[in-house]
Amino acid sequence: MSNDFANLTFEQALRALEETAVKLESNDLSLEESLTLYEQGQKLAAFCTQQLDHATLRVEQLTTDGEIVEIRD
Repeated sequence: MSNDFANLTFEQALRALEETAVKLESNDLSLEESLTLYEQGQKLAAFCTQQLDHATLRVEQLTTDGEIVEIRD
């Protein structure tokens, strides 16, 4: 999956996901087009989640002297 979006930044992938959602909400698509866009959106969402998880891990690891500190909301 990540190979599909290997050249995208997180911001580009998020923008593409937002555009996909807008297209899906337009109601101007055939069933097949909707399914294709939905699948693409799922992949983009998974890619964005993976990128956020990786960034979170980096922050947790860099927070203190070798100690992993959980980030709380």
